[in-house]
Amino acid sequence: MKHFFDYDLNNPQERMERFQNYPELSKFYIALREELSQEEYEKLYEAEKESFKALTPANSPKKLQWIR
Repeated sequence: MKHFFDYDLNNPQERMERFQNYPELSKFYIALREELSQEEYEKLYEAEKESFKALTPANSPKKLQWIR
């Protein structure tokens, strides 16, 4: 399953799928977009996206393996 920040917001189908999979987080970002200026929102969204990517194991250079 895709993570919240992996969806293409320019694609209406993916936007709808993200809303279905992450309804509360989607509503939160919709509310932020309404409260902040476009520039503030874009900076915040990109910062959140980058911090999320830094925490995910998929972006880690270490290869996962089973411990025996």
